[in-house]
Amino acid sequence: MYEALKLLHVLAVVLFLGNITIGIFWKIHGDRTRDPRIIAHTMSGIIGSDRAFTVPGVILILIGGIGAAIVGRLPIMHTPWITWSIGLFTISGIAFMARLVPVQRQLLAVARAGVEGRMDWARYGKLSAEWKLWGTVALLTPLLAAVLMVVKPK
Repeated sequence: MYEALKLLHVLAVVLFLGNITIGIFWKIHGDRTRDPRIIAHTMSGIIGSDRAFTVPGVILILIGGIGAAIVGRLPIMHTPWITWSIGLFTISGIAFMARLVPVQRQLLAVARAGVEGRMDWARYGKLSAEWKLWGTVALLTPLLAAVLMVVKPK
């Protein structure tokens, strides 16, 4: 059972980090076109992929990770690499839900307005800078948690 839960955890981490990473790629790719229709389509796709992959990835990471720790008799709050990883994962979740999701919705709204001929590039640029900041936090914190899970420092 431990191996199955650990495998679930690892696969969920791959899904989670992969989706975040590919979202960054598509945002950059869409922005380079300077075409509001493509940008709106890209942002809509990123929001949809977060619903389809990032959110379920979080749930599977928690089930697999906590389940493996319990079955493997690892004291969660007394195992530093687990405690730190949970903290980093929590920071990522806060950055994602409190900052990144609202900014993504605003970016989509600005791009959709641009499709109708009212593209506010200054606002879009400001929101994109905020998206980059919170997206970096949302990506690097779980990436560091993944490193801790593999290295398992004392």
